[in-house]
Amino acid sequence: MPKLIRLYITNVAIGFGLAVIFVAMLVAFDIANLRHLVLETEMGWLAAMMMVLFNGVVFAGAQFAIAVMRMADDDTPPRGGRPARLTDLVPVRVTAAQPARRPGVPRR
Repeated sequence: MPKLIRLYITNVAIGFGLAVIFVAMLVAFDIANLRHLVLETEMGWLAAMMMVLFNGVVFAGAQFAIAVMRMADDDTPPRGGRPARLTDLVPVRVTAAQPARRPGVPRR
């Protein structure tokens, strides 16, 4: 299996694992009365599965993004490019004349 696919699958699994822990903590601490929703209602299991799925997508994406950003090569200094030229900027006066309007004529 290619390294990138393995990296993706690993980080998605970590993200969904974090989502399961997060939803379990939400239910355990009864945040926003979720314990009653999940444990006492008929379709509470569906609410729990939806929370795990949606939080899993977010956490998996964030976990994979962090893993990709950590792969940057920090050992090499930046190279290439030319230094920007510094020029002396001189302010120039610009006048703008507004055309005269006749009284009683509305603007367009």
